[in-house]
Amino acid sequence: MSDSSTFVVERATTIAAPEPRIRALVDDFHHWRDWSPWEDADPDLHRAYSGPGSGVGARYDWTGNRKAGAGAMTITASEPGRVGIDLDFRKPFKNRNEVTFLLVPTGDTTEVTWRMTGRKNLFFTLFGFLFPMDRFIGPDFEKGLVRLKGRAEASA
Repeated sequence: MSDSSTFVVERATTIAAPEPRIRALVDDFHHWRDWSPWEDADPDLHRAYSGPGSGVGARYDWTGNRKAGAGAMTITASEPGRVGIDLDFRKPFKNRNEVTFLLVPTGDTTEVTWRMTGRKNLFFTLFGFLFPMDRFIGPDFEKGLVRLKGRAEASA
C-alpha cells in the first residue's frame, strides 16, 4: 500500500526474549492489558472477549470514552514469526485496518515490527493534513513496544 489513499504506520524494536514468549503476549488479547498503549486511555474501558482464548479467531471488543473510542480486533493469523489482526474502528470514526506483528528471532533476541495499514477514509484524509497518520499513531506504537519489551523481558 503506497498510494495517497492508503497509509502505513510501522515501528520496530529488539526484545531480549524468544519469539514464542512475545507471540503469546500478542495473540492473546487478555495480555494486551499489560502492554497496549491504549489500555490507560479510559480507566472504565468496557472489554469483551470472544472466540478462542488466543490465536486465530480470538476477538476483543472495546467501548470507552472519547479517547478510547469503540471497536473490535480479531486475530486472523498466528504462526511463528507473524500475528495478523483485523482492526475495526467504530468510534470516533469508522475504519478498518490490518495490523501485523512480525517477530524475527536473531540469536538471543527477537526483532519485533508493529505495522498498521489501511485506507484513508474522509476523516483520515482531512485529519491527515494536520496530523499525518505516522505522527498520530507512531508514538503510541513506540510506547506499546516499550511496554511489550518490558513485559516479555520480565517473564524470563
